[in-house]
Amino acid sequence: MKEGGAKQARTPQTYREVERKLRVPALYRLPDLSSASSDGPVARVDPHPLLTLTATYYDTGDLRLARERVTLRRREGGGDDGWHLKLPADDGAADARDEIRLPLDDATTPPTELLSLVLGLTRGQPVEAVATLRTERSPSDLLAADGRVIAELTDDSVSVLDGTLVAGQFRELEVETRDGTAAEIDAVVAALVGSGAIEGGLPSKVVRALGPAAAAPTDVAKPRGVRLEDPAGEALTAHLARHTRVLIDQDLRRRRDLPDAVHQVRVAARRLRSGLKVFGPLVDQEWADGLRTELAWIAAELGEVRDREVLEERLLRDLAALPSASTGDGGTGTAGIDRTDTRDISAAMSVVRRDFDEARVRAQAEVDAAMSSPRFLALLDALVEAANTPQLTAAAAGRCEVALPPLVAKAWRRLAREADRLELDGTDDSWHEVRISGKRARYAVEALVPVFGEPAREFAKNLERITELLGEHQDAVIAADTARRLSGGRRVTGATGFVLGLLHESERAAAQATRHEFAAVWPDVSRRRRRSWLGPAA
Repeated sequence: MKEGGAKQARTPQTYREVERKLRVPALYRLPDLSSASSDGPVARVDPHPLLTLTATYYDTGDLRLARERVTLRRREGGGDDGWHLKLPADDGAADARDEIRLPLDDATTPPTELLSLVLGLTRGQPVEAVATLRTERSPSDLLAADGRVIAELTDDSVSVLDGTLVAGQFRELEVETRDGTAAEIDAVVAALVGSGAIEGGLPSKVVRALGPAAAAPTDVAKPRGVRLEDPAGEALTAHLARHTRVLIDQDLRRRRDLPDAVHQVRVAARRLRSGLKVFGPLVDQEWADGLRTELAWIAAELGEVRDREVLEERLLRDLAALPSASTGDGGTGTAGIDRTDTRDISAAMSVVRRDFDEARVRAQAEVDAAMSSPRFLALLDALVEAANTPQLTAAAAGRCEVALPPLVAKAWRRLAREADRLELDGTDDSWHEVRISGKRARYAVEALVPVFGEPAREFAKNLERITELLGEHQDAVIAADTARRLSGGRRVTGATGFVLGLLHESERAAAQATRHEFAAVWPDVSRRRRRSWLGPAA
């Protein structure tokens, strides 16, 4: 269908909705909550006029949004007419949803601003009207003795429309939190349950209207537990499902511009790619290589935004930490760095911000374009298929406890060879190569944690120690190179260039310190007992 909405992009408004739903029969009678019990929280019930709400709901033909607990509707009537996109709460609160709204318009197709937020869920499938509901709503405010509105109670009689005909009807109550405490809301719900209402497991109105198909599992469901005696292919399938699920969830967060989402999408892509590499003998090689190529592409597209974000934060932080003359104690600072004027430090910070500001908008636009492209949507489809029916080889039929340890041991041996050859004065590239091998080994071990349990978890934590150190080393190296590049800029004065030179020296010192720390930690991480669960191959 054509995407509707205003021609000029609008800014959606987000609201947090916290509510409890209860099912009631048609002849149910609401109790007087103000006298339900002598110690109840409700002192007064203020009813409001009856409302008639008409809502048209939109979804893909296979109800991808409904199955993800997402609703997209156009509603008329009441005080919040408009286009509404309801999503599971970002913080995971069970009774909460985030409602994203745009004003009502003349369009009968959903606005691009909302469709773009769920593109990773619809994956380019047409979105069309799937249900129209008419609700007769009787709302009331529930007030405490101190005048607070504890909650709004709505008594909804819902008609499912088929054109002008009523195809079905049901009734439900909603208790939507306003200024009430959790205990007060619990007491209100308990009073309603005591009068015959039924709480628990109620879907949204449109899911009730659409029936079982709307309540079916998502395209990528949470993987089941895998045991040591199970086929190794099941462990790989669970790994693909787990991280595809993360990638889809974080893609939704990224489209909402929520914190750390870009990083988490990239990590999920890397884990999927690493898993396909490490467990290569279990899957068709051509198929896996195709997926790995596309995962590498999207990780690279995300890389510039994420890496520059981290780099800018580091440079500004480390510039602020340079010893300045304003401290008044003379001498030199950390790593023998001379103190300098705070005005020159501020000027250097401005150089950093200007350089990064110029690239940020361009990089973000490129990411937006990549993640809205047919190529990315095709990758999501391929990952969904991989999470459900990966192309396994005969080797995948072997038991997990036999087939998997040698594959992880291979990744470990490569890391160990490279780490043992590292030298404190070695090249930055050699240290970066060990970081890449360390991440591959760590991701491989983490993939086995659901199967092998605590021994794998403990080893993964130790591998995380070294990958974090090697990541810090790489960040310091890049920061030093960036400081040197910025110091030679055409608009950089001698004093500012000097500060950026000090920053370069500071970052190189940080990289060297990290090398020494790695050398101290590596013998402990590489102890044989930490990987004995992998068998003699490790």
